[in-house]
Amino acid sequence: MPSTRKLTQFHLPVEIFKDGRFFIARTPVLELSVQGKTVEIVRKRFVEAVVLFFEELEELGTTNEVLKELGWKKIKKQWNPPLTSVEISPVQVCVSV
Repeated sequence: MPSTRKLTQFHLPVEIFKDGRFFIARTPVLELSVQGKTVEIVRKRFVEAVVLFFEELEELGTTNEVLKELGWKKIKKQWNPPLTSVEISPVQVCVSV
């Protein structure tokens, strides 16, 4: 029985930070990152990269395999990314001053 394809929207965690002259956007739930000279560019590239990522999975027929490997769960025929959290954790270390 062939699988059904439909337009799906995901809410992905994205971390954007500056590294030197570039901004980096990355998501741990796809192990995917992109860079750009501005936040606006990196956001646009991130969306484009996610779309291409899923298009490639579909073309190769590896969507189920790859998403399972990345920790995604299929609930009621809908793929759901693993839950993630960002925390600020206090850590004491000795450093030279």
